[in-house]
Amino acid sequence: MTQHDIDYRWVHITYKEDAAFVETYGFSGNQGAVNLEGLLMTPKGAPSSTLLIFMHPASTLQLLPVPQATVKAGWHVLCAASRYAKNDTALILEKVLLDLGAYIRHAREQWGYKKIVLAGWSGGGSLALFYQSQAEHPTISQTPAGDPVGVASADLIPADAVIVQAAHISRATMLRDMLDPSVTDEHDPDNRDPTLDISNARNPNRPPYSADFIAAYRAAQLARMRRITAWVKGTLATLKARNTAELERGFVTHRTLADPRFLDPALDPNDRKPNWCYLGNPETANTGPVGLARFSTLRSWLSQWSIDDSRADGLKCAAQVSVPLLAIENSADDAVPQPHTAAIFNAAGSTDKTMHVIRGATHYYAGQPDKLAEALSITRQWLTARGLA
Repeated sequence: MTQHDIDYRWVHITYKEDAAFVETYGFSGNQGAVNLEGLLMTPKGAPSSTLLIFMHPASTLQLLPVPQATVKAGWHVLCAASRYAKNDTALILEKVLLDLGAYIRHAREQWGYKKIVLAGWSGGGSLALFYQSQAEHPTISQTPAGDPVGVASADLIPADAVIVQAAHISRATMLRDMLDPSVTDEHDPDNRDPTLDISNARNPNRPPYSADFIAAYRAAQLARMRRITAWVKGTLATLKARNTAELERGFVTHRTLADPRFLDPALDPNDRKPNWCYLGNPETANTGPVGLARFSTLRSWLSQWSIDDSRADGLKCAAQVSVPLLAIENSADDAVPQPHTAAIFNAAGSTDKTMHVIRGATHYYAGQPDKLAEALSITRQWLTARGLA
């Protein structure tokens, strides 16, 4: 396989937006405009009319192995950052759709690409499905908090194909299944139910966990999530009723990475190693500052973290997608639970859909050049067969 050198081009896209208040620090969302930054990577000496867009709601992906390897193999790649790059505290997923739509329109109208492929890696998978479902069937005019957002009127341009790779169903689903149910006081993370604390050495419930314990644990996780959601909605209602200039509030959610799957490999078994997660030691990750939803605003919680309110449900969105779909599961994924990729694949409404499992591959393909090469080969063959080379 030819390995191309990469040309890098910094991308700046701006579009007008009127918002009731500024939710991000800097020049995205204020001054009446949203400013976006991305990186266009093209292989030297290999022109193409197809662009693969990698976008994550809250991260930038250009330094990860998959986009880099894709360009070296001959494809044009845009790593597109949303307005919430590297900080999902105030992230509104409906606004991320508008950001992604702005990139796609620019790629079509300014750069002249004829075909667009949404390459949804990890958290970008559910985002790609959310975008494509709204581009094909636009319905959204408000956020879950009731604020106006013009997704339905934005004339989003549908992509020509979607790839979901090491992708989870949704951020809300991930949080529901990782939220630590032992926390009994949201203001005091040390106030915990020891029978639900899987990091407590004195907890009699140890791996392999019984079915009864897992059922109780999952129910307690959902109950905690819904308690937080009820508080969020109540606080928003209080702020609105005051009719003052205070419109939003930030808060902390402690201990949000306590999925028992990290400790018990018999739960949704795959080839992952036990007592480990994608952020390292599970207990350290659970109590540390970088867990899912650790810092959030009220509106952001409803848009991306509430299982009952977030609209970025990969299964519901996949059912509304008609374009060709490629799903790639990594069998040793230490972040995305084993059932997620197959569930997305089975839910997809596409008549042309393909799924592959890469045995032994971890979430990031760290130290696995052979697994990365296998993933790239699968993508290459799939794109070429559909005239997207």
